[in-house]
Amino acid sequence: MISIIKKEFNSFFSSPIAYLVIGVFLLINGLFLWVLKDDLNILQAGFADLSSYFFLAPWLFLFLIPAITMKSFADEYQTGTIELLKTQPLSDWQIIVGKYLAALLLVCIAILPTLSYTYTIYALANPIGGIDFGSIAGSYVGLFCIAICYTAIGIFTSTLTKNQIVAFIAAVFICFLLFYGFEAAATTLDNNRTLQLLGLNEHYKSISRGVIDTRDILYFGSLTFFFLFMTKQQLRNE
Repeated sequence: MISIIKKEFNSFFSSPIAYLVIGVFLLINGLFLWVLKDDLNILQAGFADLSSYFFLAPWLFLFLIPAITMKSFADEYQTGTIELLKTQPLSDWQIIVGKYLAALLLVCIAILPTLSYTYTIYALANPIGGIDFGSIAGSYVGLFCIAICYTAIGIFTSTLTKNQIVAFIAAVFICFLLFYGFEAAATTLDNNRTLQLLGLNEHYKSISRGVIDTRDILYFGSLTFFFLFMTKQQLRNE
C-alpha cells in the first residue's frame, strides 16, 4: 500500500494538480480573508477569530478536492492500467486506501499553511492572545473531517466513469448535496432536525464549537467508510 501512496502522491506533484490546488486554496483564502473588503475580511470584522476561514474553506474544498481525486481511478480506466494494477500483489482495499491517503495527504498540505492564521489573530487580539483556542482547534478538526468525507466521495465517483470531468462533476454534486442540500431541505421544512442531522454542515458546526462529540466523529467516520466501501464494490464489478 505504501507503494501506491508514493506513486499517487508523486503523480500529483509531477503534474500541475498539486500546485494548482494548493495555490488556488491559499490565494482565494488570502484574498477573501485579508485583502478584499467584504464580509469575510478578518481585519474588517473588529474581533479576532477565524470563523470566516472556517466558513469559506468547506466551500473551496467542495471544488478543489474533487479536482484532486477525479483522476484516481478514471485515469486508470482510460489508459487501461487498471488491469495491470489489479495483477499486483495488492488487495482492492490496499489500492483504494493507498489512493485515498495520497489524496488526503495533499489536502492536509494545503491546510497546513493556514495554521499561520492562528498566530496572526493571536497577535492582533486585544489583549494579545485573547482568542478561543478551543473553538479554533475544534474547527480545524471539523475541517479535517469534511476533507476525509469529500476525499472518499471523490475517490468513489472516479470509479464510475473513464471521464475525469464527469467524475469531478459527480463528486461536486454529491458533496454539495451532503454539505448544504439536507440543510436547505430542513430549512424549508421548518428546520426539520432529522434532515439537519443527515447533512455534513450540521456536524461540522457542532465540532467547530470546540466540543468533540463522539456522535459527530461517528457520523464522519461512517460516511467515509460507506463511500470507500462503495468504491470497493464498484472496483470489484469492473
